[in-house]
Amino acid sequence: MSSAARPPFRADHVGSLLRPTELHEARARAARGEIDRAALRAVEDKAIRGAVALQESVGLQGVTDGEFRRDWWHIDFLRGFDGVETSTQSFGVKFEGADEQPPLMTVTGKIRRSRPSMLDHFTFLKSATTRTAKFCLPSPVMLHARGDRPTLKATYPDLDEFWSDLTAAYREEIRALCQAGCTYLQVDDTTVAMMCDPKVREQVRKLGDDPDRLPGIYAEAVNAVLRDVPPDVTVAIHTCRGNFKSTWMASGGYDPIAETVFTRLNVSAFFLEYDTDRAGGFEPLRFVPKGKKVVLGLISSKVPELERKDVLKRRIEAAAKHVPLENLCLSPQCGFSSTHHGNKITVDDQRRKLGLALEVARDVWGAT
Repeated sequence: MSSAARPPFRADHVGSLLRPTELHEARARAARGEIDRAALRAVEDKAIRGAVALQESVGLQGVTDGEFRRDWWHIDFLRGFDGVETSTQSFGVKFEGADEQPPLMTVTGKIRRSRPSMLDHFTFLKSATTRTAKFCLPSPVMLHARGDRPTLKATYPDLDEFWSDLTAAYREEIRALCQAGCTYLQVDDTTVAMMCDPKVREQVRKLGDDPDRLPGIYAEAVNAVLRDVPPDVTVAIHTCRGNFKSTWMASGGYDPIAETVFTRLNVSAFFLEYDTDRAGGFEPLRFVPKGKKVVLGLISSKVPELERKDVLKRRIEAAAKHVPLENLCLSPQCGFSSTHHGNKITVDDQRRKLGLALEVARDVWGAT
C-alpha cells in the first residue's frame, strides 16, 4: 500500500453510525426472545450493507460497519473474552445530562480468548466493501479504567497478571484480524482525554491510582497489545471526553497528558476531539512526534448544526502551526452512535456532516 493511500485519510471518521429503525426494532425483539440470533444477524447484515453504501456514496475511503452489531462501543468487545461480564450497576463518572448510564464491567474469572470476540464483524465488513475496511476496538485500558475495581482485585490480586492475561487475549484477536486482511485498526481510548478533567482525576485518586502516572501505564498497556501488528497495518488511536446520546463526561485540554501520550504511544495517528472549547487549544500538539498524523475532530457528531467551512479551515490553519499541514486530517470528534441509542441528530444530519469533511478536505488538501 503506497503512503498516499495509507490511512488515516484526509477526510475520515471515527466509526459508529446511527442505527436504522429496522435494526433497533430487531435488537429489541431479539432481547425479548421473539426472534433468534440468525434472524437478528440477517437484519444486521442488511443494515451494515446500507451503512457501507452510505459511506461509499459520500466518498469516504475508510469504511466501518457502523458498529451495528454492538450495543456499547467498548463493553461488547471486552465481554467477548472469558472472565468479563456486566452488572446493572453503573460506573462512577457520569455523563452530563443523561439519565441512563453504561453498565459496569466486572471481572469474574481469569481473562481468556477461548473464541473470537468480533472477528466475524470484520470479515463481513471486508466482504461488503472494496474500500479500506476499518475495525475499531476499545483500548484494553477501558477494562481497568471503567471496570468494577473490587471484582478485578478479587480475581487478580496481582495486577501484573491481569495486564498479562488481558494483553494475551487482545494480541490473539488482533492477530486474527490482521490475518483476515485488516489494514486499518483504530483503538478507542477515552481514558486519555478523561485524565484532563479535574473531576475525573479526583475519581482516579479515590480508586487508589495516581492520575499523573496512569497515562504512562496506560500507554504501555496499549503498546503491549499492539506489539505484533504487521508494518503494513495502520494503527490509530481515538480519544474523546465521552459520547452518549449527545452528552459528554469530561472537560479539559490535553495539556496534562500530551507529552506522555503523544510521545510514548506506538501508533501512526491520533484522532482527537476538538469540536468544542472543552477540548482546549492546539498547543499540546507540539508534542506529536515528527511524521505522525493528527486527525482533527473539528466537526461535532452531537449536534445537527452544520459547521461553517471557513471556520473549519481557519482551525486547521491554527493547528498547522503545531503539526505540519501534510500531517493533518479532518473528521467528526467522535462516532455518531457510540452506543445503540445514537446521538440526537438525524441520518440526514450525519450524511451532511460526513460530506462536509470531504468537501473541506478537498479544499484544503486537494484529496481525501
